[in-house]
Amino acid sequence: VDAAQVWPPPVGAYAEEQGLFHILQNMLEELLIHKPDDPIEFMINHLKQNNDDAPRICVLGPPASGKTTVAMWLCKHFDAIRISQETLLFKETLALTEEAKAYKEKNQQIPNALWANLIQERLSNVDCIKQGWILEGFPENQEQAWMLQSFGIFPRHVVVLYASDTVLIERNSGKRLDPLTQEVYHTTFDWPTDPLVQERLVVPGDLSEQEVSKKLLEYHRSFPEVFQIYQKVLKSINADQPSVDVLSQVLSYVQTRPRSAAPFTPRIVFCGPPGSGKSLQAALIAQKYHVVNICCGQLLKEAVADNTKLGELIKPYIDNGWPVPDNLVLELLAKRLSALDCLTDGWVLSGFPRDIEQAEQLQKAQINPNRYEGHSAITTVHM
Repeated sequence: VDAAQVWPPPVGAYAEEQGLFHILQNMLEELLIHKPDDPIEFMINHLKQNNDDAPRICVLGPPASGKTTVAMWLCKHFDAIRISQETLLFKETLALTEEAKAYKEKNQQIPNALWANLIQERLSNVDCIKQGWILEGFPENQEQAWMLQSFGIFPRHVVVLYASDTVLIERNSGKRLDPLTQEVYHTTFDWPTDPLVQERLVVPGDLSEQEVSKKLLEYHRSFPEVFQIYQKVLKSINADQPSVDVLSQVLSYVQTRPRSAAPFTPRIVFCGPPGSGKSLQAALIAQKYHVVNICCGQLLKEAVADNTKLGELIKPYIDNGWPVPDNLVLELLAKRLSALDCLTDGWVLSGFPRDIEQAEQLQKAQINPNRYEGHSAITTVHM
């Protein structure tokens, strides 16, 4: 029996596999943020952009923690657009660039509202929309974060680099500035390969230990409020380790998809050798998460005990201790997993598949788990 022809895949499973819930959630978020006059036209344009997976990342941290190095590396990896104080002031020709530069030239602090407007204008350009963006060093404080949110700018991932103040002050002494491009380099961690760039590098004017200590104090005062705003999408990473390790941990985090509020029906398969605890763990998971526990061996015995048509076909194999043919097992599983309780609450399956051929048959029968657990000992399933 070809179970795939008899039992069509549930609508919920299809929507989950195709990412429909994720698309709908993203569209709803955009509608609530932008409140367009024509929601239908807005949603059509949103779908045409096809940018739901474009990176939207903030790289934060105290002075000398390596924000620039991490942000530039992420931009190269994802082909995304890097946005920083340096790019906004010296590489862009935005409407408010000259106004911001005037504050900088007078050694005055650039207002939060001006920074937020510069960022909003830059991120609304088509390259940022299509390719995604890496926002380096922003937001610096709670007010900037709130202003960005009011513009509909909310990162999917926030990376926060940290190290002790002693380490940061020491690392800061190696900073060098390119006066032509305003790019920051480091004598140890990020030395330029171009000899011409090397020759024109200068020691930044704010490199004194007193100045760095002042900036660190400002950062420590402002960051807890920023942390509260982004805590659900934030990952702290120790910057006082080899850069390769830092970049590896950053990449691992930003490639994860944030937990979705979209509907989710657990469909779990436990695999492992005899005696590894599959049945016990499946029962515990079923009890904890209120899903249906499907033990393949028990299901076969119940079919025989109930004297169903399938049970009559299975009975000779059970009585003689022979393995039940895969096609009969699949037909039985397809019927049970298509029952209302399994479709509504989800399920956890143990005892099948036992080999790659059975796993392939499971896929052909449109039985698609969304969680797999292999057991040689106790394993925890994260829902």
